[in-house]
Amino acid sequence: MEIRTVHANGVEFAYLTVGEGPLALCLHGFPDTAHTWRHLMPALAGHGYRAVAPFMRGYAPTEVPADGAYEGDALAADVLALREELGGDDSAVVVGHDWGAFPVYATADRFRAAVTLAVPPPGVLGAGFLRYEQLKRSFYVFLFQTGLAEAVAAAPGFLEGLWADWSPGYDASHDLELVRRSLRDPANLSAAIGYYRAMLGTTPPSGRHPSAGAAAATPILYLHGERDGCLGADLVKDAAAELPAGSRAEPVADAGHFLHLERPAVVNDLVLTWFGPARG
Repeated sequence: MEIRTVHANGVEFAYLTVGEGPLALCLHGFPDTAHTWRHLMPALAGHGYRAVAPFMRGYAPTEVPADGAYEGDALAADVLALREELGGDDSAVVVGHDWGAFPVYATADRFRAAVTLAVPPPGVLGAGFLRYEQLKRSFYVFLFQTGLAEAVAAAPGFLEGLWADWSPGYDASHDLELVRRSLRDPANLSAAIGYYRAMLGTTPPSGRHPSAGAAAATPILYLHGERDGCLGADLVKDAAAELPAGSRAEPVADAGHFLHLERPAVVNDLVLTWFGPARG
């Protein structure tokens, strides 16, 4: 895979790319990097797509955005700008995991097909998020609202602990080395934490990005690991009801939060079947 750069929505994005054909945009989450798509991207290329995985705003080697904006509208604006700058058209497809899923829900109508992993559509969690067991899993979300966040996240063992809890039994040593490289600079680590501060309103919206508007009507395939230690699978069992008509929610057995890394053959097959042959 090659690494290239593109200027989109006021940010210089670095991205991995492989293949030729219609754009297949692959969006990563936390604490992760564009390399998380190393199994899916060659499969997409083999099916006639040009797979592109950007390092999300603030994740090195993408620059830390000058506007300091990490709210959902900023992420959606990034996706739309990347689609345009990378030459995407009506044949483009998109897949997002974890934080990468959020802008997919907001922009799916601009793509021919869309897939999300590990984070369900808005409205699914409801009161379930406030159950004791889930609050224990989500402790880091609240920790990240505090001034201790950067020191704790940089401490030895913290990110390792998240991966071990979220995807039990998966050897994340290679992924963690890539994450450390991406978030080694304190400015990049603060940027990654900034997503969470924006999510709960600790950092108010910047107002610099237009609203993504109404929820998408394009059907979406939603995949969730049955052993997800970040967001319990029991909380997303009704995800299909919150997705657009024609969508599908599919549990993935023997997989945790990073299901596309744990069960790549299964996830690749589900994604490629949903996308179908490249068109254009």
